[in-house]
Amino acid sequence: MDYVPDTSVIIDGRFTSFVESQDECRVILAEAMISEVEHQANEGRSIGFAALDELKKLRQLERDGRIFIEVSGRRPQEWQIKRGKAGEIDEIIRSVALENDAILVTGDRIQKDIAVIKGIKVEYLEPLMKEPKNIEEFFDELTTSVHLKADLKPVVKKGHPGNVHYEKLNYIVNRGEVQDIATHIVLRGRNEDDSFIEMDAHGATVVQLKNIRIVITRPPFSDDIEITAVRPIAKLAIEEYKLKPELLARLGDQASGILVAGAPGAGKSTFVQALAEYLSAKGNIVKTMEKPRDLQVSKEITQYTGLEGSMERTGDILLLVREDYTIFDEMRVTPDFMVYSDLRLAGVGMVGVVHATRPVDAIQRFIGRIELGLIPQIVDTVIFIEKGFVGKVLTTTYSVKVPSGMREEDLARPVIEVKDFGTGVTVYEIYTFGEQIVVVPVAKEQKKSSLHKLAEDRIQQDMSKMLGTKKVAVKMVGEGRVQIQVAEENLPRVIGKKGAVVNELEKKYGLHIDVEPLGEREETGRKKAEIEIKNRIIYLSVGEANRDVKFYVDNILILQAKSSSKGIVRIKVASDTGAAIYNYIKMGKNIEYSFTGEE
Repeated sequence: MDYVPDTSVIIDGRFTSFVESQDECRVILAEAMISEVEHQANEGRSIGFAALDELKKLRQLERDGRIFIEVSGRRPQEWQIKRGKAGEIDEIIRSVALENDAILVTGDRIQKDIAVIKGIKVEYLEPLMKEPKNIEEFFDELTTSVHLKADLKPVVKKGHPGNVHYEKLNYIVNRGEVQDIATHIVLRGRNEDDSFIEMDAHGATVVQLKNIRIVITRPPFSDDIEITAVRPIAKLAIEEYKLKPELLARLGDQASGILVAGAPGAGKSTFVQALAEYLSAKGNIVKTMEKPRDLQVSKEITQYTGLEGSMERTGDILLLVREDYTIFDEMRVTPDFMVYSDLRLAGVGMVGVVHATRPVDAIQRFIGRIELGLIPQIVDTVIFIEKGFVGKVLTTTYSVKVPSGMREEDLARPVIEVKDFGTGVTVYEIYTFGEQIVVVPVAKEQKKSSLHKLAEDRIQQDMSKMLGTKKVAVKMVGEGRVQIQVAEENLPRVIGKKGAVVNELEKKYGLHIDVEPLGEREETGRKKAEIEIKNRIIYLSVGEANRDVKFYVDNILILQAKSSSKGIVRIKVASDTGAAIYNYIKMGKNIEYSFTGEE
C-alpha cells in the first residue's frame, strides 16, 4: 500500500507507529509537509523538532528494510507556508495523495472530511495517548518547581511561600534526555484533556499540562535547551487567611479596584485563587485574564487568555460578557494596565496581580499611564502578600489639601492619600510638584521627645509673659510645627496686624505656628474650605449654592461673601482681601467658613 502522511500524524509519532504495524509499504513524503516541518523547526518551535525526530525514525525504518520512502510534490512558496493555517499546505498534501493514488493518512478531522469530499482515499488515526513520561517523576508533594537543563543536575524547589529551599538531584540529565522530555510534554499538551499549548514561539514553548505550567526554551532564545515546570502545592480558602472582618467585608462588598502585590513566589496567585472563589461563592460572575492560564479555580470561573495574543481584545470581549469581577493575573506591561483601567472605569470589579517589593509600588505602576486623579477610582485597595500571608493593606482617597510637610511657598492642590487600612493613618501622599508627580511618605507620629518638651515649656513661658496670663496651651503637633491656644480676646495680640506678630514668633522659634482659641474650636460648627488657586484667583469651595458665607482664620472674621451657583466664592489675589488670604494660605493656615445664621 502507498501512504501519504500529513503533518498532524508526523508530529506526535502516530504515523511511525502505524507503518511499523504494516507489511511492506511505500511511504510518500510530500515536499510540502517536509517544508512545513522545516519552517517550524527554523522558528524554534518544539513541534517542528518533534516532527524532525519522527522523520528520522521513518528513514531508519527504510534502512532496516521495513518500508520504502520517496519524496514527491512541489515545494510550497513562501506565501503558502504563511497561509498554512488557512489550508494551503494541506491542499498540496492532498494533491500528492490524489496524483499517486495513495492513501492520505491524517489525524486532522477537517483534513479527513475534505479528502472524503474530494474522493481521496483517507486513513484517520486517533491521537496517541502515551503513558506519562519523566516530568512528573521530579515532583513530590512539596515540590513547587523543577528546573532541567542539558548536561546539568536537575534542580527542584520545595516548600511553601516564605519557606522555600532548593535541592540538586544527584545525577545529570543529558541533552537527549531533556529533548525527549520536552517532546513528550508538547505531545501531551496537544492530546491530553485539561492540557494545552499556551504559546509556541521562536525558541520558546509554554505548555499547561493539567496543573503544571511548563516553559521550554531552546537556542537561539536560550543558550541551551531548558525546561522549567511550576506547580502549585497549596489551594487555600479565603477563611484560612484569617482576615479581619472589616477587610473581608471590604473585599466582598466595597472594594472594586483591588491590586494584589508582592515579590515573586510570595503567594499572590494562591491568594487570588482564594479571593476568586470567595467572590464567586457570593453570587458574582467571575472571569480571569491570564497569560498563561495557570490559576487553579473552579469550573464556574471561566479562564481567558490573550485573544489572538492580545489582552486588549480579551478586554473587549469581557465588556460584552458583563461579568461582575475580572481577575487579571500578572500585569506587567502598559497595555495590561490600560485594559485593567478601561474595565474598571466601565464598572467591572477588578482584581489585578502585580510584582512589587513594597505595597505603594503597586500604585506607582499606574502613575504616568493614566491620569493621576483617576487612580482612586481605579485602585481603591492594595493587598500586599508576604510569605504566603496578607501583610499590609492600603486604601486610596482623593482630596484637595496642603500636602503634609509643605511650607509657606506651597499651596493647596489635589492630593491622593494612601492610608493604612488597619489604622486609617495616611502613610503616603501623591500629588503634582511642578511638572512631576511625586510619591511622598508621610512622617509617622512620634512620641514626644525631650527636645519637644523643652520647646513646649519655653514657648509656654514666653507666651504667658507676653500676655500676662497663664491661660496658654502649647503643643508640638509634628516636626517643625507647634499649636498655641489662647483666650479669644488675646488672639489679636498673638496674631498681629496681617499676621505680623505670629510671623516674628515663627522666625524666633524656627517653627510653624498655628494659633487657635483656647477650648472653643470645637464649638464653632465651622468647616474647612476647599481651596484652589488658578490664574491669580482664589476659589473657596463651600459646597452650597447662593448662600451668605463668613470666612475665618484663627477664629477671626476675614471675609463675608455670597457663594455662586456652583457653591464657590472667587477672590482675586490682587485685591487687599485676596492678598491677605493668599498669605494665610502660604503660612499653612486653615480657612474656615460658616453660613450666616447657622453659627
